[in-house]
Amino acid sequence: MSLEATEASDEIWQLSAAEVIDFLGKGALSPVDVLECLERRVTEVNPIVNALPTLCFDRAYDRAKKMDLTDQAFHSPLAGLPVVIKDSIPVQGVRTTYGSWVFRDYVPEQSDAVVLKIESNGGLVYAKSNTPEFEAGANTYNKVFGATRNPWNTSMSAGGSSGGAAVSVATGMAWLAQGTDFACSLRNPAGFNNVVGLRPSIGVVPQGPNNVPFQTLSVSGPIARTVADCGLFLDAMAGADVADPFSTTVASGMFSVAAHAPKRPIRVGFSLDLGLSPVDPSVRIVVTNAAKKLAASGVDVVEANPDMSGTHEAFRTLRALQFATAWGHLLPEHRDVLKPDVIWNIEEGQNLTSDVIIRAERQRLRIRRNILEFLQQYDALILPTSIVPPYPLTQDYVSACDGIKFDNYLEWMAVSYAITLTGCPSISIPAGITQDGLPVGLQIVCASHADAKLLSIAAFVESELGFSLKKPITPNITKTAQVVTL
Repeated sequence: MSLEATEASDEIWQLSAAEVIDFLGKGALSPVDVLECLERRVTEVNPIVNALPTLCFDRAYDRAKKMDLTDQAFHSPLAGLPVVIKDSIPVQGVRTTYGSWVFRDYVPEQSDAVVLKIESNGGLVYAKSNTPEFEAGANTYNKVFGATRNPWNTSMSAGGSSGGAAVSVATGMAWLAQGTDFACSLRNPAGFNNVVGLRPSIGVVPQGPNNVPFQTLSVSGPIARTVADCGLFLDAMAGADVADPFSTTVASGMFSVAAHAPKRPIRVGFSLDLGLSPVDPSVRIVVTNAAKKLAASGVDVVEANPDMSGTHEAFRTLRALQFATAWGHLLPEHRDVLKPDVIWNIEEGQNLTSDVIIRAERQRLRIRRNILEFLQQYDALILPTSIVPPYPLTQDYVSACDGIKFDNYLEWMAVSYAITLTGCPSISIPAGITQDGLPVGLQIVCASHADAKLLSIAAFVESELGFSLKKPITPNITKTAQVVTL
């Protein structure tokens, strides 16, 4: 599509992030041009899917009007491209609720480190994306803004907790969206919405200041429509910041270069469940077909997985500890408005004994050693992003799969939170579509701090499978869709 045709049809939002950045860098488009087009798209689509509950276009326009071709931002990775920030991440001067009624009127005076990094690299923040309260759960809804809908079928869940971010990218309301990942919060919504979500290695993307600066379970990362755009955004997010004790300097442009250099892996391990979980038959079919396509392309695909036993107990314990540390102080005064799952996580953390915490840390150590040993034998591990396709929006979480019931709201996410425990980078790319027309994600895992290698492998797999969005979709509105408050 030529720039002239794009301008005439007002379809700049259909281009890739890289294409828009190229136009911006050459001066063929201005940041104001791009914001105006984007604002029209948001006005058209957001009322249907409720992905971007807080808009700050005025803030973005003010910054955009100060940019010109001599501005350093035009020679930075994003060059004035508008981006979305998750509502669990503070943006200075912009309402930030964490999806919680407790913070419904909170306006932070300081931006998170990742926001500062994005803005220093030419990004313009124009919206906050919807998230469940304190990122608890993989269905994006809360008491402040309600539920976010899946654009492939608006009666279905968008996933979570970065559900608003993934939906904004899938529908052309954003080229790039920042998200976070604790249990599965970047990967699950990416899979549910047929976009790409990357959980980086610990320390690649800075975060904070926050209540748990030394935690190693939750990370910030990019969501985009393609692996190439995902790598581009990771470059703009990555680097050291004093707010994050684990953050580290990375080579400029390394992730974008890797994402543009597809590399066929020689040998990959393939598991449907990591020995941890049932899998819905529709997901089993799509992911198995994806593995067969890879095998047909010359990749040695071996059914194997590392020993991940102890995952459920270790993750549940360490997650509870982090919740209690981060949010336990809210419980005495705000119990009546907090989500039951948040209360459960906090109280579990407050009641932990030292023996239980020690056992969880030892389990995590063993699990990490097992996967690192496994990844010495294989270039990558591939598996489903989620064990189910998108489920009904009115369903709080997946309580059972393939006839097996789960003990709590977390267990259905095990194939993703097992990887969280290891500290390894993981990316979800589109694997295919079920017979019901719903997206399924394929998760690819590489060894710690092999994020560039992961992007190169993901780019190859993406090209072989051929399911990534070339252009955004318009929401598929179902007859059963209605305003949902959970």
